[in-house]
Amino acid sequence: MAYKYVVLGAGRQGVALAYDLARNGEAVEIKLADVDPEMAREAVRRLAELLPQTDCRFLAVICDVTKPAEVAMTIASAHVVISAVPYRFNAFLTDAAIAAHASFCDLGGNTQVVQQQLKRHDRAVAAGVSIVPDCGLAPGLGNHLAAHGVATMDAPDHIHVRCGGLPEEPVGPLGYKLLFNFDGLINEYSGFGQFLRDGKHVKIPTLTELEEIEFDEPVGKCEAAVTSGGTSTCPDTFHGRLRTYDYKTVRYPGHFAIVRALMELGCFQEYVTLPGGDMVEPKATMQRLMEERLRYPETRDIAVLRCTVRGTQAGQPCTRRYDLFDRHDDRTGFTAMERTTAFPAALVAYMQARKLVPPGAQPLEVSVPAERYFDELPQHDIRIKVTQNAE
Repeated sequence: MAYKYVVLGAGRQGVALAYDLARNGEAVEIKLADVDPEMAREAVRRLAELLPQTDCRFLAVICDVTKPAEVAMTIASAHVVISAVPYRFNAFLTDAAIAAHASFCDLGGNTQVVQQQLKRHDRAVAAGVSIVPDCGLAPGLGNHLAAHGVATMDAPDHIHVRCGGLPEEPVGPLGYKLLFNFDGLINEYSGFGQFLRDGKHVKIPTLTELEEIEFDEPVGKCEAAVTSGGTSTCPDTFHGRLRTYDYKTVRYPGHFAIVRALMELGCFQEYVTLPGGDMVEPKATMQRLMEERLRYPETRDIAVLRCTVRGTQAGQPCTRRYDLFDRHDDRTGFTAMERTTAFPAALVAYMQARKLVPPGAQPLEVSVPAERYFDELPQHDIRIKVTQNAE
């Protein structure tokens, strides 16, 4: 088969998505759509340079995702549409994809938006298309591995997912390099993590429950804290089957203490009114500062993901651990965060194109065949180490 894809958003993740789809998604045509025409053209230029022998046609398209007519024109005739734009647009884009009779997936990151998308289930079924939100790294790959682990055990009981994008070594005041959208990062650090504890739904404040975690070299000792969005729909999906499902973000030691202090000072609030009545806009200032001073372009990044599933198999206690370690790819120039976020999403899109995902709007842990997804990950250069009975 030859499939047509549309990638909305021609930035970091969008280019990596298109690259993997061209190599591994039986793509005959990929549109790179962005409100910035130069960004779209640069994306196509880079892809042509990376894949000079490909039969896939890359098209740069100007598209403002806030304008329904432009979106409808851009996605017409697509088999699958992939959103690499901020999560706040995904509910509207889901509607547009259904109207165009195209399947849709996204990189997600906000569970409230996902719940809106899932309400389109009946319409998606009627249109014969699949809608799968939250398909990146976390939420995304971590949830897939959890579903795979659940399927391997007679009685799964506890799931712990830990994930982080890090510089190769701590840099700057936060020991951190800004690896993706600022708003997405602050969204993760705000609100509550939605977990299962003792089989019940609970909300745990972000940046709390700090724990030590250690990875193989070159990563070493890190810390993990509660953040929002990482569990996505899994607490609902596995309610009544698991006692525990939780997620924490991984950083180098000391990071979260500083971020919590900045949060408590109000540095990430849109507006703050001071005692004298003056109003300031700290978030806009912090965004400019962090985007400029946490770039560290000479520092390469790494990505770590650990999903631990505990339960029983054949009546015996069993622990199954999935570990991912990835780093910046010098050959392509893709960062570890770009690779591990975009390539798993591209695999979902490819499975949607092949009609391996049933019509409807459903969570990925329900709709995407876990075993087949896991088996195909290496073809997309995502390699998971599985350890049985590891503690």
